[in-house]
Amino acid sequence: MGATPGIDPPTPVSGLDELARALRSLPGVGPKAAQRMALHLLQHDREGAVRLAHALLHAAETVRHCERCNTFTEEAVCALCRSSRRDESLLCIVETPADLLMVEQTQAYSGLYFVLMGRLSPLDGIGPKEIHLERLIRRATDGLVREVVLATNFTNEGEATAHYIGELLRARGLKVSRLARGVPVGGELEYVDSGTLAQALRERRSLGS
Repeated sequence: MGATPGIDPPTPVSGLDELARALRSLPGVGPKAAQRMALHLLQHDREGAVRLAHALLHAAETVRHCERCNTFTEEAVCALCRSSRRDESLLCIVETPADLLMVEQTQAYSGLYFVLMGRLSPLDGIGPKEIHLERLIRRATDGLVREVVLATNFTNEGEATAHYIGELLRARGLKVSRLARGVPVGGELEYVDSGTLAQALRERRSLGS
């Protein structure tokens, strides 16, 4: 079938443009930065581009959520949750896998985790379902957990999330504590130095006291 008279057929997207568009999905990468990255890969590091493509495909096909803590893993249950060295009576709730890694780097916490993969933000359509609240409650009330450490970020959304979860868990008889204010107001754990975070963990406080 021929093209409609008077209407130019759509211009196909080139491989370069498609690569630049894909790179724009990365946080903080705008159109110009994406174009520079695409040009650099194709001009200076084609082997790196191929490795990147294979790594992304492999990760997308193999990485899943841990059945216990919800972080990223290639197994049904992640290595931390399987470890016999962790204190099963402590459960630390964080927003992202990056926050989990930051807490681990402090070497001041020996319990287990639950990763929300977000925080409550009604204006953005993120409610209890989106942060896996039902799974969290089941995990926290498994009979082993004695204290829940709320380590959400000290942003407005993080504080609201901590308050909401804390109320639900205290009503179920659990001890609930919050990171101390060594973490700055408005700060995100991913960018807090490990010494400050370790101090905040040691000085965590009970909620409702």
